[in-house]
Amino acid sequence: MPQTTANDITLEYEIIGDLADPALLLVCGLGGQLISWPDAFCAELADHDYAVVRYDNRDVGLSQKFGDAGLPDLAATLSSLAAGEATSSPYSLDDMADDGIALLEVLGLAPAHIVGASMGGMIVQAMAIRHPWAVRSLCSIMSTTSDPAVGQPTPEALAVILQPPPATRADVVEAMVSGSRLIGSPRYPMDEATVRAAAALAYDRAYYPEGTARQVAAILSAKDRTAALGEVAVPTLVIHGDADPLVTPSGGEATAKAVPGAELLIIEGVGHDLPEAVWPEVIAAIAANADRAA
Repeated sequence: MPQTTANDITLEYEIIGDLADPALLLVCGLGGQLISWPDAFCAELADHDYAVVRYDNRDVGLSQKFGDAGLPDLAATLSSLAAGEATSSPYSLDDMADDGIALLEVLGLAPAHIVGASMGGMIVQAMAIRHPWAVRSLCSIMSTTSDPAVGQPTPEALAVILQPPPATRADVVEAMVSGSRLIGSPRYPMDEATVRAAAALAYDRAYYPEGTARQVAAILSAKDRTAALGEVAVPTLVIHGDADPLVTPSGGEATAKAVPGAELLIIEGVGHDLPEAVWPEVIAAIAANADRAA
């Protein structure tokens, strides 16, 4: 896969599909590498006549790391939030949004349709707010507005995010399996072999939990985007599972309410994942939203 310099950092990316088609940028969630968007999912999107771009966010995968920034004290950050005090992070979700838009610019693919999941949904919201000229349509999946009154995780789901990183490859894989079992879709039980294989592939490609911790700090330090989302003027689709314990459905509902004319798709029995069984519905909805831009 190629790399390029965008927003003064190195980003790893891949393009799937025909560059003659409109670009569709996929933005990963917390700690997710570009391979967290499955090959088959990307290929199905490309079959809908999009040039699909997936990339490693800063501090994960094969993109540039920010080790010099050190590890954030997440417990202190949570305490500050609970006390209503200001928090900080080595970089912000806005910085990460600027990364993705800069990548599109460098590749000559802006404006593009943009789709983000979980933290990636927060990032694409920031893209639409900060760079409206570069966004043709917006899709925010299992995400929230960063309003602390909505989308908050259950205690059990929050524990999955905040647990110390496992020490060995085998333990990392086991943690991914147990975490997926907790936050996944009750109607569509995970295939354990598939989750194990994906976790092993991600570990071998670029396991870097320090970057994930800094991304958590960026999420916790993000300002509420609700008011700014009221200025978004592109076709917008919000997708959320009604059984999501990590970003509870009120986060998606608030996002859709904030963006004028946004469509909300709630999928029954889906947690904080995208089971293959719902791909046809999700991809069709993304394509329909993009068609509204045309």
